[in-house]
Amino acid sequence: MTNPWILALRPKTLTAALVPVVVATALVKAEGVEVKWWVSIAALLASFLIQIATNLINDAIDFEKGADTPERVGPVRVTQSGLLTAKQVKLGAYICLAVAFLIGIPLVLHGGWPIVVIGLLSLAMAYGYTGGPFPLAYLGLGDLFVILFFGLIAVMGTHYLHSGVWTAPAAVAGVQIGFLATVLIAINNLRDCEQDRKVGKRTLAARFGATFAKWEIAVLSYSPFLLGAFYAPQGWKWAAYAPLVAVPLAGRVVRSVWGAESGEELNRALAKAAGLQIVFGFALALGLWVGVR
Repeated sequence: MTNPWILALRPKTLTAALVPVVVATALVKAEGVEVKWWVSIAALLASFLIQIATNLINDAIDFEKGADTPERVGPVRVTQSGLLTAKQVKLGAYICLAVAFLIGIPLVLHGGWPIVVIGLLSLAMAYGYTGGPFPLAYLGLGDLFVILFFGLIAVMGTHYLHSGVWTAPAAVAGVQIGFLATVLIAINNLRDCEQDRKVGKRTLAARFGATFAKWEIAVLSYSPFLLGAFYAPQGWKWAAYAPLVAVPLAGRVVRSVWGAESGEELNRALAKAAGLQIVFGFALALGLWVGVR
């Protein structure tokens, strides 16, 4: 049996932390700025830890609020299944946040007050996603959270640490990656829609229904390819064209979601969405890396 802590970390979701750092580092190279590898590695480790902490807190709090029940058809949740207690899971999350804080200290010294703001917000939102008086996931703001923190902030923050400036290409790349990360949470919310309604978890899928969620997933899956048109006039044609290799994967995700008739089928769509983000993200990074102006 898989170690319960491995299950709790949800390693298959960690691509959402990996891809933004990879893309931001490639963009730095494309702009002709020196790549500081220690910055990228530290940012990646901190991102991993913050996402793991978010996953752990989500696991514990969803169980405490009754959102995770035996009827749930998604991947195993360790608190609900009794493999770990909520206290153990929360302690694991707090340890991850503490280590992320320590890793962030040299990044703050290097990047200054903007990184202080980003770091503190990221640490706070790791808990605020499902916990606190205004849990974002329960208010229908989880999708926006993912676009911002696993897209815009992750890409632009990593880019800023290297370059010291905020740029339009970093913002565009952040939106592209954020959209694809949000496909994952949107499919997850579509699968859990009925259960979430029962416990007052008002995700967008729970608020507006399955059809809305399916259209949201379709728009989020295809929009990054349209945004890629931004790069060609900048002289980065490879960055515009290389990600097109992932278009068939986007089609598979959308078809799977629209044709799904069970939670198990949506779980398979979730795996396809993770593959879409990886292929698109690495193709974009490769296009930026080799397509230096």
